[in-house]
Amino acid sequence: MSSTVEKYLKPDVIRQISRLDLRAQFVVKGFFQGLHASPYHGFSVEFSEHRKYTPGDDPKDIDWLVYAKTDKYYIKKFEAETNITGYLAIDLSKSMGFTYRQEFTKFEYAISLAAALCYLMIHQQDPCGLIAFDEKIRQSIPPKSKRTHLGNLLSLLTRLEPKGETNIAQSMMQLAAMLRHTSLVMIFSDLLEEPEQVIDSLRRLRHSGHDVILFHILDEAEVSFPFDGLMDFEDVETAEHLEVDANSIRGEYLDELAKFRETYRRECSKSGIDYVSIDTSMQFDKALLEYLVMRQSRF
Repeated sequence: MSSTVEKYLKPDVIRQISRLDLRAQFVVKGFFQGLHASPYHGFSVEFSEHRKYTPGDDPKDIDWLVYAKTDKYYIKKFEAETNITGYLAIDLSKSMGFTYRQEFTKFEYAISLAAALCYLMIHQQDPCGLIAFDEKIRQSIPPKSKRTHLGNLLSLLTRLEPKGETNIAQSMMQLAAMLRHTSLVMIFSDLLEEPEQVIDSLRRLRHSGHDVILFHILDEAEVSFPFDGLMDFEDVETAEHLEVDANSIRGEYLDELAKFRETYRRECSKSGIDYVSIDTSMQFDKALLEYLVMRQSRF
């Protein structure tokens, strides 16, 4: 973390950043271990853009961390060969602040996963930026690849709060207008709005030449519906209440959720967008591997 960042932050914020930094490093470590243990260690994933060592390459360019994990020689591609610019796009809607019985809310889960991806990109010397949105983009940091930039990104991530209503489509159109070069856009959202306009905005991003990864993050309870009897549900964004018999609607709810996820999976697949459906009970490093499996299936 840069001394400039530390200078202007309160001690409790610095402690939060340190915890997030450690968590991100822990996630990345688990990701690499899982990568080594799985058949998916070809490093075609953007965050680990390597190529095999060939005679004539400078041995000083060998990535010994990768060798330790794979027992094979890889070198980091030069910036001119990769030229990946990444943007983390975080949903600030109030619904992201929900958890039923998990340690992390959907928002905290998204922040931790985003921090790990940011850590991976900057570790690979690829520029990484950040936007945070609800009904429109509220915060942004332009992409840079310097190690000190990680402190700036983590600082903003720890200060974000989910508290607004959301308009994902409008925010993605705003982001598209901001992008000057082909970029890798990583979106973290529970997608709790009508999918048609959201999917259209994602298509436009993709058709403009950008690579798009959509991390659809739901709470474990939203996926399993572990409720019994008469329940009073509240829409956290509109404060509307709905009293229902959980047992009588469970089947219909789970069917609708499956259709909702399938709509995103199908439409994203048509447009070459990576759709990663996860919930807050999944370990972070497993979520990254889930993405890698998805990525490998496309190459």
